[in-house]
Amino acid sequence: MFASTVPINYNAPMNRDLLQPLARDLRSTPPRSPRDTLGGFVIAARMLDKARADLLGLQGEYNYYPCGLGAYFWKFTGLDPVKFKDFVASGASDAEVDAWIRENTTVKDSKAVIKWNNHMIGLRLTDLDEGPQAYLADYIPKYCKPPSKVKFFFDVYDVEEGVL
Repeated sequence: MFASTVPINYNAPMNRDLLQPLARDLRSTPPRSPRDTLGGFVIAARMLDKARADLLGLQGEYNYYPCGLGAYFWKFTGLDPVKFKDFVASGASDAEVDAWIRENTTVKDSKAVIKWNNHMIGLRLTDLDEGPQAYLADYIPKYCKPPSKVKFFFDVYDVEEGVL
């Protein structure tokens, strides 16, 4: 949704045989809700779905990186999106990615994770910076039906994708 200017390259070998049955085809099915957790973090399951789809060319309109929502996750966890995607390319299962996140995150305090998750789940549009607010002012009425269902930042994704 929101762009970044950081270039990204992926160099890990891909295990297509393991990866293919795990991947969602985002051309026809949305990724998991940002509310879904993996490794203890909201947003992570969605980033995994997007990474798998991107690796296999099934991403449709979704961006793995740069991704404004993902930027919150990468910044808080200290995880590197390239290393994450390289690990995902191995064909790692959800359980293996969960363990990888827990091992590699710089955030080890479970109370800090709970606080951040709750902050993200409860983040209102008015809490966002001016740029994203201006973008969403046009985006929500165009893509979120009905727009009145959008009360929180994560609602933008869940309403647009029919989860709410």
